[in-house]
Amino acid sequence: MVQVRLGCPDHSNPAPRTPNIMPMDARPPLHAMWFRNDLRILDNPALQAACSSGSKVLAIYLYTPDQHKLHHAGDTKLRFVLENAVSLRRDLEQAGITFAALRCTTYSDSVNTLVKLCKHHNVTRVFANREMELNEIRRDRSAQQALAAAGTELQFSHDQTLLKPGSVLTGAGTPFKVFSAFKRAWLKDISNCELTPFSAPKKQTPVEMDSTAEEEILSWAPKQPANQWWPAGSQVAQQQLDSFVQRSIEQYKETRDTPSIDGTSRLSPYLAVGALSLRRCFYEALLANNMEWDSGSVGIRTWINELIWREFYKHLTCLNPDLSKGCAFQPKTEAIPWLHDRQRLQCWQQGKTGYPLVDAGMRQLNETGWMHNRLRMVTAMFLTKHLFVNWRLGEAYFMQKLVDADFSANNGGWQWSASTGADAVPYFRVFSPQRQSERFDRDGDFIRQWVPELSTLNSKQIHNPSAAQREACGYPAPIVDHKTAVDQVKAAFKDQLN
Repeated sequence: MVQVRLGCPDHSNPAPRTPNIMPMDARPPLHAMWFRNDLRILDNPALQAACSSGSKVLAIYLYTPDQHKLHHAGDTKLRFVLENAVSLRRDLEQAGITFAALRCTTYSDSVNTLVKLCKHHNVTRVFANREMELNEIRRDRSAQQALAAAGTELQFSHDQTLLKPGSVLTGAGTPFKVFSAFKRAWLKDISNCELTPFSAPKKQTPVEMDSTAEEEILSWAPKQPANQWWPAGSQVAQQQLDSFVQRSIEQYKETRDTPSIDGTSRLSPYLAVGALSLRRCFYEALLANNMEWDSGSVGIRTWINELIWREFYKHLTCLNPDLSKGCAFQPKTEAIPWLHDRQRLQCWQQGKTGYPLVDAGMRQLNETGWMHNRLRMVTAMFLTKHLFVNWRLGEAYFMQKLVDADFSANNGGWQWSASTGADAVPYFRVFSPQRQSERFDRDGDFIRQWVPELSTLNSKQIHNPSAAQREACGYPAPIVDHKTAVDQVKAAFKDQLN
């Protein structure tokens, strides 16, 4: 039995000495919290450090939509980011923390703006949580250098994973490439770590803000209405976590693969924008499981396993920068002659492939900005292993549409399905869309919801409508024949990899 330590966490971290610089004017020196992908006040290591530093704290958020779009983020995700920033502003106001939110363009612009803000307000130290992706690492390196040149220190905290990337290594001192081995080592190391989440910071004294051109608060009213499926805010996220742990987590193993049942946690959008911390999720699950990692409830341990997968993909992203450049994790798979067939891609995107479960999943994505996890695997494998379309095109489409778009998880999932990633499914293992439909949507309830033209078919017919039934209801014929397509893809992989 692996257990964790309880009690009050020792989060003390002696702050480095503030640089000895002369203030630009009569303003007293301040500290600042730079919010990025951590839009919450609960269990926020950098915010806790800032509020414990003995100085007034100015909260800064720099919204960079153009940069997000370069990363394929779509309107659904961007709107959700803004809505959570609005919620964060309310939470900060209650905590007595002044919030300066600015619209920038790219990361480079945000660094310049941050330096200007710090100079204007005599900020001597900025606190922030580290991020894992390549462009974010480069932005933070640039910010640290630019701030240092201006006499301001940038101090980082660890937040996005429980264990730091590079701390979980093989006996040879190299990163793990197989999840099961990573998990064993991770569980061994995590047993010695403090997991108690941070509470909200103590009430602060607000910073007086003057009205300057570069500090005008950006308009927080999104042009589109709020997402009815994903209300924003860390309080909503915590309520959803509590509800899941109290009502559903015990049955998670049995219900998680059935898309017509609300059997998943539905927390991924909040994790993606940092409205909820990964540590909080682990901690609440462990509390419900008597603080045990490897025994107790099968449902809870199954969900914890999914959280460790998220951790695994974050480690991979941080330790393998080429993943952020669109490279396959397995270099030998770069030779796979993927298609860039626009017609096939569009049929898949629009949910018009002629395979009911695939189409239902894609239509759910297009309408709600979310897709059930089982269907993410089914639709991704269909695009790559049936249509033989380059996985990068599917990865980009998911990033554009998903409200919970997270590069590490999305890239890891796509490369797993395409057999190009770490611990990926073998290329010769291909999901049958019909078999997946019969197993996980047995009565066709999910298909009827999202492919209503098939709603009159019975629970057997709906998984594989006849030609006459398709014609009668206006549903397309299969875009490819399952067996023929799979045989061709297997042959292409075999030719390149053997």
